Amino acid sequence: MIIYNVTLKVENTVADAWVDWMKAEHMPELMSTGLFLDCRLCRLLEQDELEGVTYAAQYFCDSIDQYNTYIDSYATAMRDKAFKMFGGKFVAFRTVMEII
Repeated sequence: MIIYNVTLKVENTVADAWVDWMKAEHMPELMSTGLFLDCRLCRLLEQDELEGVTYAAQYFCDSIDQYNTYIDSYATAMRDKAFKMFGGKFVAFRTVMEII
């Protein structure tokens, strides 16, 4: 199983709206691709939140091929929507992990 993990630092001024958007729009749209089995949104604890709140969005799929299909076919458009909604009010760091 593959975990596509996106860790984000979201400015405090938009954090609540960003969470609402993630749960109501972004994550359901990503899941509608049919490439992922499950997803979750976590808030990191014990982090300095002066510059923003840190979250981890995790998406689970069966294979690296499914992940690559997402990246090749959907990721750019999905990222563009996030930037259109929240501009420079967040930064993201992406990792891909394999469950052993």
